[in-house]
Amino acid sequence: MSLPADSYDPPQTPLEVLHSDDHLLLLNKPAGLLSVPGKGPHLADCLLARAQAEFPEALLVHRLDRDTSGIMIFARTARAQRHLGLQFEKRQLSKFYVARVWGEMAEDAGTVDLPIIVDWPNRPRQKIDHETGRRAVTDWKAVRRADGETRVHLFPKTGRSHQLRLHMRELGHPILGDPFYASGPARDFPRLMLHAEGLKLRHPEGGAVMKFSSPCPF
Repeated sequence: MSLPADSYDPPQTPLEVLHSDDHLLLLNKPAGLLSVPGKGPHLADCLLARAQAEFPEALLVHRLDRDTSGIMIFARTARAQRHLGLQFEKRQLSKFYVARVWGEMAEDAGTVDLPIIVDWPNRPRQKIDHETGRRAVTDWKAVRRADGETRVHLFPKTGRSHQLRLHMRELGHPILGDPFYASGPARDFPRLMLHAEGLKLRHPEGGAVMKFSSPCPF
């Protein structure tokens, strides 16, 4: 991601460790903080760098968008990194998000199956492209409707960039506060209302199923 030097002002909150053992490190990423460094020294501050300041052996496994908050996994050995990477690749690792979206959704649940590709002239924005896009699938469930918005639980079955944000926009219910895919009053919120709240994985040593959660802050 490339941003002007004066537009990146990440929160300076202490590192929040959700779980740590000899193989895994799970952190709670605040909204507004990059997962990995961007281009240029003004974008060096990121969760990976903050993690490695306290856990020098921490290795990247996956990313969250800068504007998304919630659980992020790091490996503490190369073997654990490979194991977790395979879980992502084989879709053996499941993630659960909470979002607030514009409008009161008519249906209670559904699935979005729309292929995504980067919108090169407007990157980092993504777009739906039925010819060259990569398959992207999101299950969703409405849990509360009030005051012209809906709280939804989102279950991505694939891991495309901006998948949840774009899929909700395509349903006609953009995520509140989304600077890329919302407009008008739907965009006028202090942050992107998207949070990675739950995660289930198999421990890289022994394979035990483990569940983690980070309560939604909105």
